Order: sequence, then C-alpha cells, then structure tokens
Amino acid sequence: MEHLDQTKAYFQSQVFGKWILAGEHSVLRGAPALVFPVYGKSFKILAEKNSENLQVEFKGSRGQEVQVLFSGIFDKALKQLGRERSELKDRLVIDNEIPVGAGMGASAALCVAISRYLVANDFLNEDEIYDFARGLEDTFHGESSGVDIAVALSGSGLVFTRDGERNELLPKWRPKWYLSYSGKRGLTSECVERVKKLIAENPRRGELIDQRMRDSVTLAKDALLQKTERGGFPLLKEAIELAHSCFYEWGLCNESVLEHMRRLNSFGARACKLTGSGDGGFVLSLWSTPPPRSITSELINLNP
Repeated sequence: MEHLDQTKAYFQSQVFGKWILAGEHSVLRGAPALVFPVYGKSFKILAEKNSENLQVEFKGSRGQEVQVLFSGIFDKALKQLGRERSELKDRLVIDNEIPVGAGMGASAALCVAISRYLVANDFLNEDEIYDFARGLEDTFHGESSGVDIAVALSGSGLVFTRDGERNELLPKWRPKWYLSYSGKRGLTSECVERVKKLIAENPRRGELIDQRMRDSVTLAKDALLQKTERGGFPLLKEAIELAHSCFYEWGLCNESVLEHMRRLNSFGARACKLTGSGDGGFVLSLWSTPPPRSITSELINLNP
C-alpha cells in the first residue's frame, strides 16, 4: 500500500510518548504524579476515505512493534461501541516512534489515537475520550491510573491525580535531563502486582514508601518552580534520589537497571531513577553539566 498524502487525509493526529518524573505506582492510591511528554517520540495516525474495506499500514522505526497491539485494541474499541470494521472505508497509516513495553507510554498513545479516530467518525463523543481511552489501556496494565492517557491528551507537563487534578506544569528553568534505555523491558502489570503484594504483606511499609513518593513529587514540583537552576537543581536532585529509593524498596530495580545507573553516574550524572512501572525500560538522569559526547548518542534530550 502506498503511503497517504497528508494533504488528502481527512483526519490526522500526533500523540507524544511520556515520561514520569515522580509519582509512579503511588498514583494508583491517590498520590499525585508529575508527567511530561517526550516530544522526540510520537505516534501518528492519518486517515483517508477509501471505497474498499478498512486498510491499515504501519511504518516508522517502531511501527512493527505496535502492529501486534493495534488490531486487538481497535476491535475491542469497536465492540464496546457496538460498531463493526465494515462501517469504516478508510486507508490508515500509522507511523510510530515510541518503543513498546519500555515505560514511554506507547499503549496510551495507541489508545488515545484510536479514540480520536473514532471521534472523527462520530462513533465516540469528544468529552468521552479520556474515560474511553483509559478503559482501553486497562487491557495492557490491568489497572490504569490514567496518568499516561492524561499527558497523551494534553501534550504538556502535568500535575496529575487519579481523582481528577490535571494542572499544567511548566518548569521555570531548563534542567539538563535525559532518558536512556536500561537494556531490559519491564512489564507494567507484573510491576503493579509486585507492589500490591508488598503492600498486602506489609501495609505499614507500603504506606511509608507511598509517603516518600508523595514527598518526592512535592519536592520535584517545588524544584521546577524555582526561578533559577541554582535554586532548583539541589531540590530536583534530592527528589529524583527519593523517588529512586521507592523503586528500590518496591523491588523494581534489577541488577541490569542498577548497572545502567552506575554507568551513567560514572559519566557524570548526578541522580538517576527509573521512569514508568520499573524493572526495566527507561532511566531518567539529571546532569549538572552537559553529558560527554561519548554517551550523547545513547541519550534522549528531554528539552524540546
């Protein structure tokens, strides 16, 4: 199938990947989370009317990864709405650059993009997108907090709580922060269950870890709202270290992840933490000076 001409597309949408500064897992129990888009990684969908049945083409560096997920989620969405594929006479091109299963929100981007496409076809109302997409994402995570869906929809940094708070967060200074792949993928549903098991076996310990993550969110937010890097950097470093300690106590930092962090530290990173569910995926690193050139090819700069 030849690629779509964007000038002929009646619908197109771009959804960015995400990373979480602080609040993972605790957000499921009502704690706030700080979440930001990854502007360099996105999921794009374009549609053009077609006289034949629905046709879908996947491209992009991660197109084949999302192809495995698309059909099942798309059909589930249609079934929930009482619709059939035969009602759609479109040619779709999906261009995905977000790695799947790495904590960068690929599943949320997919669910949001599908939901927007269904709105464009009058199968779904605009004001239903958040709840509908979050329900679809439950397929991947077992229990979606909604944080990934919220940032995918907004395209900007957010202070998010599960009960509905979604306030835009714009840092007043530009931290030197980066993402890098740990070398191992983590499975969100398994990580969520591991944390739940820890809490069930030792509720008091689980409560203390959740409170520490809450403190990390507060500290990180305060850090980003400082007027200068000089004022914000020490607070942000402390917040990242605090959040990392939560992942460690939850048992979500395997040796592969820890070795990756040690390597970043050896190049000059001042603080590191996992971002996402844990046990793999991407690592956030904070630097006081720009990383050396020998490692920059491995890093994703989080400043657009």
